Amino acid sequence: MTDIADNLMTASFWIAVLRIATPLILGTLGVLLCERAGVLNLGIEGIMSAGAFVGWFAVWQGAGLWGGVLAAAMAGAAFGLLHGWLTVSLGLSQHVCGLGITLLATSLSYYAYRIYFAKVSSPPTIEPFAGLGAPFDAIPIVGEWLASLTPLSVLALALVPAIGWLLYRTPAGLALRMVGENPAAAQSAGVSVVATRVSAIVAGSALMGIAGAFLTLAAFNAFFFNMVNGRGWICVALVVFASWRPGKALLGALLFAGFDAMQLRLQQGAGSEIPYQLWLMLPYALSILALVFMARRVAYPQSLMKPYRKGER
Repeated sequence: MTDIADNLMTASFWIAVLRIATPLILGTLGVLLCERAGVLNLGIEGIMSAGAFVGWFAVWQGAGLWGGVLAAAMAGAAFGLLHGWLTVSLGLSQHVCGLGITLLATSLSYYAYRIYFAKVSSPPTIEPFAGLGAPFDAIPIVGEWLASLTPLSVLALALVPAIGWLLYRTPAGLALRMVGENPAAAQSAGVSVVATRVSAIVAGSALMGIAGAFLTLAAFNAFFFNMVNGRGWICVALVVFASWRPGKALLGALLFAGFDAMQLRLQQGAGSEIPYQLWLMLPYALSILALVFMARRVAYPQSLMKPYRKGER
């Protein structure tokens, strides 16, 4: 307990928490947009991989860091458009299509890397996003933490209230939520179910692409295989934990990131006395426990995973 309390009092711990949480925040917001419109997007793991590769490759080709972010968002949006066409326009299984998108996007990313860098023994590196630095480092108490924030972390934090405002304070957000709850009623009110759902999937997938780009443009400076490492599936679970609300999504992402950052420090402090696999398991076990308690009271969108065909009841 003393080690945990000591870690909680250090700025480095909270810096690590936000670094781990940033792709989870972006990915969870992306999944939330899709599911609020009634579509499950299990393509997130592959879309994050594609965003990581495309963003890094664009920067390596000289597009600039923000050009890489834009390229990653466009790659995510393209896969989202494909997913929307399959699940919304054609009404195919959202589970199967999502897993197919994951396999397709991941395989294309790895294939493109092997084609362009066939003779490279180690991944080429880029200059990643730096922390905000001065003048934020001069602020008392939180200065070190603020100075370490990358622009993508700031973007992720800013998107939480922005998407909350969009969903609950705008006509577009009302239409999106209505489509996810009762698409027949939305259609009778003049809302295009197909256009709304596809738009939500494209926007959500663009955020997933940016989430992947964070890994190569801020957390690391190169692309390598399996770097997403299950973060997409964590995002899908976090949406349930958050009850499909952006504020709770932020809390869930920070909670998981806190567990993950803590286990790394406890693992180093314990040395070889405790098998490291137990420490690696800790954030997932605690997250599952929290998810079990939260999911019992969750109210999910009523039309989630239900294809809509105009004129059917």
